Amino acid sequence: MEEQHFSGEIRRSFELNYLLYLPPRYDAQDSWPLILFLHGRGERGHDLEKVKVTGLPKRIADGDHFPFVIVMPQCPADSYWTEETEALNALLDHVIDNLKVDTTRVYLTGLSMGGRGTWFLAGRYPQRFAAIAPICGPGLGWFAQERLGKLPVWIFHGEADSVSPVSESENMARLLKQAGGNVRLTIYPGVDHDSWTQTYDNPELYKWFLSHSRL
Repeated sequence: MEEQHFSGEIRRSFELNYLLYLPPRYDAQDSWPLILFLHGRGERGHDLEKVKVTGLPKRIADGDHFPFVIVMPQCPADSYWTEETEALNALLDHVIDNLKVDTTRVYLTGLSMGGRGTWFLAGRYPQRFAAIAPICGPGLGWFAQERLGKLPVWIFHGEADSVSPVSESENMARLLKQAGGNVRLTIYPGVDHDSWTQTYDNPELYKWFLSHSRL
């Protein structure tokens, strides 16, 4: 047999449409914390109006205000957030390069498919985030356990979830605690898949985000 050598270059192009929210009096301070929000499977496509029907985009569309820059991308119709981690990472770079973002206070959250995307993106780029809040998203087991370390995590799930079993979040919380992680788990008794409405309506979530910064 003969020894051989191969070298090459792989490039990937991608596109993401997204909604952007800037807080009131954005120009009044030098930097702001940022939340990256990942929607669920039903909001995929090329119509950003679909993104506004749930979670943080819905609250903003209804007139609520937040002390964060909030980035709300739309997953392509034929894809999943777990396949878009490079695009999401590049989107964060773009936003940070062009807006007044406190890079020590970048937070990540998502629901259902976006909850799984939250686990996956944080596992791929744990150094980017100060805290994450996955909602009713299937976990990633040992992968997240090994990658997340002591990243603050607050998990939310409905006890009666008929789409993504609550055991998914319970297992993730158990694995992270075994690894010495900084994890909280909130289970809503009797709640089915929509565990995100009361989560995003809870002001304690945003206080919790702001209580964490990346060194």
